[in-house]
Parts: sequence; C-alpha cells; structure tokens
Amino acid sequence: MPLLLQQEGMPQTLTSTSMFTPCGFSPHLHTSKEGEQGGLIFQDGNLTSASLDALIQHLIPTTDYYPEKAYIFTFLLSSRLFIEPHELLSRVCHKCIEQQRLDDPVLDKARIRKFGPKILQLLTEWTETFPYDFQEERMIGHLKDMIHRIAPCDEAYWKKMNQLLQALNQKLATLSHGQEGIVKISTAVSDKLVAFKTKPPSIQREILSVCSDPYTLAQQLTHVELERLSHIGPEEFVQAFVHKDPLDSTKTCFSEQKKTSNLEAYVKWFNRLCYLVATEICMPAKKKQRAQVIEFFIDVARECFNIGNFNSLMAIISGMNMSPVSRLKKTWSKVKTAKFFILEHQMDPTGNFYNYRTALRGAAHRSLTAHSNREKIVIPFFSLLIKDIYFLNEGCANRLPNGHVNFEKFLELAKQVGEFITWKQVECPFEQDPNIIHYLHTAPIFTEDGLYLASYESESPENQTEKDRWKSLRHSVTSQWRYGGFANLKPSAGGWALSSCFLKLKSSLLF
Repeated sequence: MPLLLQQEGMPQTLTSTSMFTPCGFSPHLHTSKEGEQGGLIFQDGNLTSASLDALIQHLIPTTDYYPEKAYIFTFLLSSRLFIEPHELLSRVCHKCIEQQRLDDPVLDKARIRKFGPKILQLLTEWTETFPYDFQEERMIGHLKDMIHRIAPCDEAYWKKMNQLLQALNQKLATLSHGQEGIVKISTAVSDKLVAFKTKPPSIQREILSVCSDPYTLAQQLTHVELERLSHIGPEEFVQAFVHKDPLDSTKTCFSEQKKTSNLEAYVKWFNRLCYLVATEICMPAKKKQRAQVIEFFIDVARECFNIGNFNSLMAIISGMNMSPVSRLKKTWSKVKTAKFFILEHQMDPTGNFYNYRTALRGAAHRSLTAHSNREKIVIPFFSLLIKDIYFLNEGCANRLPNGHVNFEKFLELAKQVGEFITWKQVECPFEQDPNIIHYLHTAPIFTEDGLYLASYESESPENQTEKDRWKSLRHSVTSQWRYGGFANLKPSAGGWALSSCFLKLKSSLLF
C-alpha cells in the first residue's frame, strides 16, 4: 500500500534544494518488504523496477497519498525515455479525472478538497524542476484543464493556478532571455575574424590589460560558469544519450529530438576558454611576456580550485597543455612551475580522476555544511560528469528482459543529476565586472593552426616535422592574406578541448 500522509492539506515535502543533495535524496521510496506491490518491484525497501503503467500510477496523488519528492524527480527525469512529457501529463490528468470522478455532474467537494492541494503540488514541482517541458502549448492546456476541473470546489485553487502560471512564465522568460544572450555572444564571436600575416600580430588587448588580479578573474570565470549552468535543464542529461525505446514501434521518442542546446553551449564555453588561454600565451612576441601570462593563469587556476570552480580550472590546465603552448620550452624555462604541477596532479586522469574526485567530494561536503554562498560553490569538471552519466547509461539497460523499466538505474542517474542541479542553483556571491565578462565572451582567439603558427614564430621548430608544418602554415596564411587576409575564427577540437560533437562521447572524449 502507498505511504499515508500524517496530516491533511498540502503534502509535506522536502525543499527543492535538500531533495537534490546526497543526504536529502533517499532511494528508499517504499516501506514494504521485498516483493511486488501494485506492479512495483522492491528489494530491501528500494523500488527497483516496474511497468511504465505502474510507475505512472505511483506518481499520481490521491486523497491520502502523495509520492515522495525523490520519486517525482527520478520518474519525471527518466520517463521521457519512454513517453513524451505531454503524453505523460495527459495520462496523469486522465487517471486523476477517472479516480476522483471529476467528470461527475455533481462533484464530491469534500474529497476534492483533500485531493486538490496534492495535484497542485505535483504540478508545481513539475513546472519548477522541468520548466522547459511547459514550452509546449499542449502541456499548458493539460495543466489548465486539471485546474478548471477542481477549482469549482475551492476558490483558492484559481489563485494557486494563477501563481503557478505566473511563476512558470517568469522562469521561462528568464531562461529564454539568458539563452538569447548566449546566442548573441556566440554570433558576435563567430563573426570575428583574425588576420594573419607571417607572424600573427597582437589581435586584441591582452588579458593582463583587462584584469591583472588572478583572484578577480577566477571570480568572473565563476560568474560565467554559474550563469551558463543555470540554463541547463536536468532533462538534457537524459536527452543527450537516448536511443529509441524498444517497445515504441511507431515513432521515435521525445528525447531523440536532442533538446540539449544549453548543455552543448556550455561545452562550447569550455572549448572557448581552453583556446582563449592558449591564445593569450602564444600571442606575446617576447618570451618574458609569455612566461608572465603563464604564471598569471596558473594563479587563476589555483584560485578557481580554492573557489570550487573545477570546470574553469580544467579548461585553463587544458589550454596550457595544448601542443602549441607546451612546446614553448624556452618560455616554460622562465616559469615557476611548482604550483602548476600541483594543479596538474589534482586534475590527473590517473585512476579515473581519483584526485579530482576526492577534491570534488570535499567541495561537496563543504557545500552541504556552508553558511554562505561563497562556501556553497561547486562547479564540477563538466565533461567528466557527462562521461559518468554516459557510461551509466551505456552500462545498464533502460528496460529489463521482462519489459519493466529499470528504475534502479534511474535512481542512480537521478542522484548524479540531482546533485548537479543543486550546485547550479547557487547564486554567485562575487560582484560582477562587465568589462571582464565581455572580454571573456568576445575576445578573438586563434584557430588551432593560428596557435601553431604563433608558437613556431615565437620559438623556432625543433624537428623536420615541425619545420614542414610551419612552412605549410606560412604558405596557407600567405594565400589567405592574398585573397582577403582573414582566417575564420572557429576552434577545432585539439588537446584536451572538447568539440561541438562532444555528445558523441565514444569519439570525442579525450581521456
């Protein structure tokens, strides 16, 4: 039997933040013993598998039952692999209408007053956690229809509906505005062209003229990270690696539409930061200046580590490890590298990034016990998070041989995604510097060929292979200059950087 509420009225649920944390997310979704209850299979008190119909029924509240918050998040996250959100909401509403007899000419107002707050709570949680689902008019239609059916029993439901829709519209507008801003930035950057002669000239103000304080730059990088993370919906982690549901013989599922634009934009940001770091290092003509830039970025990376911004940290290390940078031996000989080696050790991929994962757990623990937003910041190395989710998805089937949904798999997926959602909700505590943010987003960067050319011009090729490549690059650039003088600024996937085809992890994850 489902769990009974201890009191009437609005369901008593965890806050959205506590639900996503490791201590708040409990996989124990039922108190029954092992066995089957209403089509749900339990083991050691954990829901492990069930038919899709049974899982949908378990989502639906009644007058004396409300699903646990962890179950709601897990099922709404994973259900899109099997059924489109608008179809799921349609089935939920239809079952509610049927079970609560909302089509009867005379409604049982006493019963509906017990049921009403619970369905409103479910719809509220859905709109708050997965707002992108409600960009479809069909979703809004189902939502309004349900409210109109219960509202005659209590005028307060009209007010609740208006509050729900206003909050949803505001959230979607905010997300849309942020997405438009990222698109504008991407367009502005892609329109920039970098001119090359024999020696690539200084193409921009160098970073040190914009920000000479490593701690300030680390703070502004954290601003960019949290801003971009805020637009990523939890469903994108599922939609990134989906396949056609084997039991769906008529059409491809919703998730195959690959609605992962925010996730992909974040990957492109990582790429950009890698190339920006490499460009800043390769651009100066003098060895002393290049060494100064390297030491500056080492200090920025260290501050990112202290803040808990591991994604920017890895992008900076990746940029400094790109071949055009790492080959500058004379430049590196002038650099105090002790701090850099410590940071490299922290992000060493050995043992499946054991050192990094240890540091991440420490940051996560600090976040759980934090008293300020500054201490709550945890920005994981994003490509490794995606890699973990990818292998979880590939390593376990979505359905068991009997056709049941493998819910045990999706509980683990929900824990990983839920923790990330908690981290991305942290409000950045640092004061924003528009000039630095603008520079990070729009400063021109060299292509991979441009980086190599700048590197060879700074420190001559050491072997025949490098000499041949230098000659080829110079010839190519001379031709480009003759026929217009510009090379498109479009980073390719090199070194540790991740390309836009990142989602095809088998071919593009460079670990």
